Amino acid sequence: MSARQELERLDREFFECMHSIDPLSATMLGVSGYDALLPDPSTEAAGRGAARVARIEEELGRIREDDLTPGELVDREVMGQLAWALRTNLEDGLWAVDASAAGYVSPQAMAFQAIPTAPLDSRQAVGSYLDRLSRLGDYFDAVGERYREALERNWPSTAVGIRQAMDQLQGHLGRPLERDVFLKPLLRAEEADDPDRERARHLISTRVRPAMRRLQDCLSQELLPSARPDAQVGLTYLQGGDAAYERAVRRHTTTDLTPERIHQIGLDALSSLQDEWREIGGRVFGPIEFPELRDRLRSDPGLRFNTEAEIVQVVQEALDRAEAARDRFFPHFEIATCVVEEIDPVEAGNSALAYYRGPSQAGGRPGAHCVLTADPKSRYVYEYEALAFHESTPGHHLQIASAQTLTGIPAYRRHLDAEVCSYVEGWGLYCERLADEMGLYSSDLQRLGMLSFDALRACRLVVDTGMHRLGWSRQQAVDFMWQNTATTLANVNNEIDRYIAWPGQALAYMIGREEIRRLREAAEDELGSAFDLRGFHGAVLSEGPLPLAVLGEVVRRWQRSQADSGQSRLAGGPD
Repeated sequence: MSARQELERLDREFFECMHSIDPLSATMLGVSGYDALLPDPSTEAAGRGAARVARIEEELGRIREDDLTPGELVDREVMGQLAWALRTNLEDGLWAVDASAAGYVSPQAMAFQAIPTAPLDSRQAVGSYLDRLSRLGDYFDAVGERYREALERNWPSTAVGIRQAMDQLQGHLGRPLERDVFLKPLLRAEEADDPDRERARHLISTRVRPAMRRLQDCLSQELLPSARPDAQVGLTYLQGGDAAYERAVRRHTTTDLTPERIHQIGLDALSSLQDEWREIGGRVFGPIEFPELRDRLRSDPGLRFNTEAEIVQVVQEALDRAEAARDRFFPHFEIATCVVEEIDPVEAGNSALAYYRGPSQAGGRPGAHCVLTADPKSRYVYEYEALAFHESTPGHHLQIASAQTLTGIPAYRRHLDAEVCSYVEGWGLYCERLADEMGLYSSDLQRLGMLSFDALRACRLVVDTGMHRLGWSRQQAVDFMWQNTATTLANVNNEIDRYIAWPGQALAYMIGREEIRRLREAAEDELGSAFDLRGFHGAVLSEGPLPLAVLGEVVRRWQRSQADSGQSRLAGGPD
């Protein structure tokens, strides 16, 4: 078997390995074929999965670099880094020592978030959905067992995370059956019939909800009495926690930066924002320093929304403007549409202000900018345009939906998200600033929202490392973010609790954005007048999500081709 054939075989095996280990993420990513499955949260399954990934790593290491083309070398490097991240994530199992209600990391939260998004556009899809529901009670029981095991090993979860998880479960259990999050998709689906819906009601009432109550009892009666207090929320307070955090930092940033270096990068970024706060704030309110500006933004009732509909309108209009301008700044992509969806109010206490859900592989589900609209009078009007540009176009929607259309890369690389967080989230944050270059912000007030989110992402570098490496308390982290951003106290609390539950993930945004900006500045300096912003963006998006070091190689390869092309034209060669 040739090196290329061996790499292609490993591509297929890694794709199947990733999604069979975590089929809920496959559903969220729109990957077909996994919508009847659930993860196995047991330690034994994690060990089997890690061993399987280790075999892939070993076989990948035997492929000689000299036998591969540049494109194949990119694939080899991407798979190697992703396999290391998947294996160490399975080995560390940090979710089990951080019981929470955080999306993407909490198993029960992922069930609530992912299962209802499966497309029910065929009888087979409906059958898969019901098969998954039939196993869901056992899944919740297995999650509780894994939490108990972590506690027995003296790895207690945090009190704040446990209480969040309890509240989330109670919120779903408190709903009438006809409004159950797992039943609603079947009520809407044209391919589902009355017997399907009746079977779902029976499964939810006799298997799923009783298991949710058992999980809630596990949290309240077994985990909460031994929980880590708010003064000890960081991994540094657990045996082996410092090493586990270092691995989490490497997984999420795809760099070798130390927590201490990242902490300082955050402090420096906050300092660098002060001139912009004065400049843009001065245009809105007159001469003003950041502390006064921050307090003004928070206290002025005229800067709050009145209704959920107003939030949706702002987000939709921002998306529409971005779509209209897209082709001037990017190569043309034929991608799925993006819609705006309101986040379930039950999840409001655990959710970020927004998140993105990609389109389905088969085209039955559009991309979605999911936005928090509950309690609109607590939401600031200046934050939601920057959010829209991050989550929809030109941010996550353009990047994730365009990656699904790429034909020159393996299937597993067309459906990546949190696995390459520094790229995906770095791109989203880059696009908040790019939107200003594109003329998409409607006012200077909205640009202050852009600065507020810049400050929030810089704070993430400080408080995540502060809690998990330096031993900060939860309140220290809350106070720091409250003093250095203009966002709401409710959002500050949500953010801090998310970092507690998902160590290292919050670092990806600013670290990724700064690397994309550095690559762009380097290309601009070298190419001068030959630099083409559309071409640069095309290069960044050309291979799908990438670890940052691999992205650098891809961009530099594009840069060399542009330089060679410019020299060819100067010599009288073809355009």
